[in-house]
Amino acid sequence: MYYRPMPLPRFERLPADRREAILGVAREQFAAHGAESASYNKIIEAAGISKTAAYHYFDGREDLLGAVLDGVLGRLLAALGPWLPAADPAGFWARLEQGAAALADHLRRHPDDLALADAAIGRADDGPWTGWFDAVVADGQRLGVIRTDVDRGLLVAATAAVVRAADAWALARMRAAADCGPASGAVDGGPGADTADGRQLWPLLRGLWGTDGGGGR
Repeated sequence: MYYRPMPLPRFERLPADRREAILGVAREQFAAHGAESASYNKIIEAAGISKTAAYHYFDGREDLLGAVLDGVLGRLLAALGPWLPAADPAGFWARLEQGAAALADHLRRHPDDLALADAAIGRADDGPWTGWFDAVVADGQRLGVIRTDVDRGLLVAATAAVVRAADAWALARMRAAADCGPASGAVDGGPGADTADGRQLWPLLRGLWGTDGGGGR
């Protein structure tokens, strides 16, 4: 059976502000040093908890990382918002762009989430993240924007993979822009933003979905 790292019950019984404080410190450390490289000992030291207490809350580093990435993913989904059925194809594309732009704006304003976004998305092979794309594909098929000659499960998986690849590309450019500062002239948007970079995603999706865009870009 696949094991999904997660905190121990004792961590969930801590006061909410204490849980958030621990996860906030851990998120900063993982963002600064990398999801695969940050030191567990340094994280728990920075959070002000003993090693003994830490092992009451988490079986180890991967459980703490899992909790942090779950939090990142939850905020990404909150930025996107639930997918609501569109009235027509033009509205479908407009809604898709609005969601993607909102996500890009969140990542610009939350650099720790930006640093960990790809790791969080990579951990979400199913569940709410895939569910969001399933809702998009179902709505697009209803409107005739998305092809129906390919198995829906395969189309959802392929859509999520294309968007993740585009996100990873844009996130790398956003991180480079953040490192260079506003004077660099680097990209200031992500997928869905009204920039040349943001517009890269739409031709990919139109090609995958077998459509000319149905009124979109």
